[in-house]
Amino acid sequence: MKPTTYTILGLLTFYALVMVTSAVGIMNDYLLRVLNLMMINIILGVSLNLINGYTGLFSVGHAGFMIVGGYVAGFMTTLLFGITKDTPYWQALPLFLVAILAAAFVSALVGFLIGLPVLRLTDDYLAIVTIGFGEIIRVVFNFITFKKKIGNWELDIGGPRGLLGIPPLSNFTIIFLFTLFTVLFIRNFVFSRHGRACIAIRENEVAAHMMGIPITKYKVMAFVLGSTFAGIGGALLAHFIQLLHPTMGGFMNSVEYLIIVYLGGMGSISGTIVAAVALTGLSEFLRPIGELRMVLYGVLLVILMLKRPGGLMGQREFPFLLPERERKIYAAQNH
Repeated sequence: MKPTTYTILGLLTFYALVMVTSAVGIMNDYLLRVLNLMMINIILGVSLNLINGYTGLFSVGHAGFMIVGGYVAGFMTTLLFGITKDTPYWQALPLFLVAILAAAFVSALVGFLIGLPVLRLTDDYLAIVTIGFGEIIRVVFNFITFKKKIGNWELDIGGPRGLLGIPPLSNFTIIFLFTLFTVLFIRNFVFSRHGRACIAIRENEVAAHMMGIPITKYKVMAFVLGSTFAGIGGALLAHFIQLLHPTMGGFMNSVEYLIIVYLGGMGSISGTIVAAVALTGLSEFLRPIGELRMVLYGVLLVILMLKRPGGLMGQREFPFLLPERERKIYAAQNH
């Protein structure tokens, strides 16, 4: 049996196990909620790793693109389509998928408009601009409000109170499928000639330029793709927790996604998956201490940088995440 077949069987078994255990009550709603948050963080972490890990850029505003996608999808389902928690799910699902696509497109467009002028310069400018972008998004969404009529009442939606009443459309199946799609897409991109061009830029930008690789083109491509999947993650998150607030696009949220990337390993999809699962679980475990958990995150990063500067996985991948050609090379090197 081929390794790909084992991977597919493993994923199907995992999906069936979660569905059965949640249906019979073995896995309660809280554990299922944590599992869904883990998968959303995998989407956000893997997409940021494409920018920071594989292309060697330094984006510090990933939460900004996430919140853009969340607000676009949230406004569409709540105001444009008028979906509520009482709307039949199969009737709302096609509209939800349209909203996710719109969120991905808008996030990609914003990433393109930011990345194209900035990525012609050095990477330090990108870090500064993305920090500023996160603050701009926070301020902008603080001022965007809409009127929504509910019966005889007319309510303000959005603004500093956040976007409330988002329908709960993100379930385990939807999040699981989008997580698989994100990991598979970025894995295929990384091992394509375009991904190898991004890795070449990361390793030595001057040498890559001398080899004829269009530096700006691939930097913008990686940045836009990362922003696209951040928007998808934001749309899924918004319809999972059923609310959004402008502060969710701020600097501290972006730092949490950076921690996932650096903890797992720059340039390792496998490491990002492990780190996203571990940090989400740790965050839930430390929830009683509130923001003090960020202090523990900082201590964890200091210890990690001292003991394992390359992260938990370095640039290694689990064999089942490697394409067949790379898997054979990996097997030959480890025998």
